[in-house]
Amino acid sequence: MMLSAIVLTFIVGYLLIILEKNISVNKAAFSLLTGVLCWVIYILGSNNPELINLQLSHHISEIAGILFFLLGAMTIVELIDLHNGFEVITSLITTTNKRKLLWIISFSAFFLSAILDNLTTAIIMTSLSRKLIGDKHERMYVLGIVIIAANAGGVWSPIGDVTTTMLWMNNKITALNIIKTLFLPGLVCFALPTFLASFKLKGHTERIEKKEFSSVEKRERNLVFFTGIAALLFVPAFKNSTHLPPYMGVLFGLAILWMITEIIHRKKETVQKEQLSVASAIQKTDVPSILFFLGILAAIAVLDCTGILKGLAHGLNETNANQNTIVLLIGLISSIVDNVPLVAAGMGMYDFPTDHSFWEFLAYTTGTGGSCLIIGSAAGVAVMGLEDISFTWYLKNISWLALLGFVAGSGVFILNLKMC
Repeated sequence: MMLSAIVLTFIVGYLLIILEKNISVNKAAFSLLTGVLCWVIYILGSNNPELINLQLSHHISEIAGILFFLLGAMTIVELIDLHNGFEVITSLITTTNKRKLLWIISFSAFFLSAILDNLTTAIIMTSLSRKLIGDKHERMYVLGIVIIAANAGGVWSPIGDVTTTMLWMNNKITALNIIKTLFLPGLVCFALPTFLASFKLKGHTERIEKKEFSSVEKRERNLVFFTGIAALLFVPAFKNSTHLPPYMGVLFGLAILWMITEIIHRKKETVQKEQLSVASAIQKTDVPSILFFLGILAAIAVLDCTGILKGLAHGLNETNANQNTIVLLIGLISSIVDNVPLVAAGMGMYDFPTDHSFWEFLAYTTGTGGSCLIIGSAAGVAVMGLEDISFTWYLKNISWLALLGFVAGSGVFILNLKMC
């Protein structure tokens, strides 16, 4: 009874998020309500509240890490933007051809997400796209492809996607082998949707060239831009060298950038200093998106604690379906629920050796399957909040492209497996 109530609450909350535009209530409100109600049902239906509270504390600590990472990365990007830092890149991109811009932006997202991660890449590319593409509808279309490209780029790098990192840290895959095995499927996964989307975009776009603060000197702009990008690029190295979670690396980078901006603006007038401060950048960050993340992840945590997700994975395993079919289904399910507990369940059920094709394919499907729905990945949720893209718009315009890319990349992987 309790499990049914939790699942029903999750489904209703999910539907309310989908109908956000029709109801005219921010999706963050539905997300938070769903997350809290799922935990209320769970604890009221249990006779061990102490255990539930321990589980909640455990999951909240993990969720907080994601939220702190998101807040830190968003603040760094906003601080770069306040200093007109993205002009460093936009000045190098001279074309206004919409199709060329689509390919430039999506290729950049594909490779950048392998170095950073898909979430940070999505935030950066959203800010960059705002400078290069003036029309909001066309920008939404391009950012839909960015979500696909960022997720596809993350799967072939051990630090590009959280599930690939999980498999790598648990010795299920090795770094060199995953790059060799998943680069081509990932490339096809994003290149096919980009190719098809390019037919939708015709002609030239008008840029939004807006300098908010003329008081920013060129050397200050360059210093903040390169320091900010270096801070983000430093996160994977920080994680690997210290074994601390990624959000600590982001906060470290933000602290350095904070000190630099305070020093370079110390002699300016108070109004100018306030406009270019970290406090101003934080005010520009999309807090509702962060709260949306909190609610969704809290709700999914209940599905994990109650064993619903693990039961789902076991149910797939007991269907006696082909191994590749099971992995494909897990990938598609990851567009609805979090891929992390699904991968964790898979690691607990199977005992394949390191670099077995099962782990490689699992990394691909759970990393790219989330692109099929906008709330199926961290990159999608970030872009959804930053650019105010609705669930239904993405479903109509981008989901079918993401699904085609997902299937095509899967086909490449399976074909390559058979040839070897």
